[in-house]
Amino acid sequence: LAATGDAQRGRGVFVQREQGHCVICHALSGMAPAGNVGPALDGVGGRLSAGQLRQRIVDITQVKPDAAMPAFHRSAGLNRVAAAYAGKTLLDAQQVEDLVAFLGGLK
Repeated sequence: LAATGDAQRGRGVFVQREQGHCVICHALSGMAPAGNVGPALDGVGGRLSAGQLRQRIVDITQVKPDAAMPAFHRSAGLNRVAAAYAGKTLLDAQQVEDLVAFLGGLK
């Protein structure tokens, strides 16, 4: 993936509907809306390494096969993909690294 991430851009990926929109499923103190589908992410950067965060973002099914979270940087072997998105990833490599930088800073 991309070499380095930017935490400020990663925050945008986390909250913006046009990007990851993680906040719709995950709670994080001080952010609204706060979802309750996935785990709360307060302190996640102290619990998971950058590599562990990246793997969960890229393809959560490698860690939790029955996860409701989409594989944000996988384009093959997916089910029920709209034709406009076939062969494409939800987040590009830079967005993944930016999100890793943001989440990694939550200690």
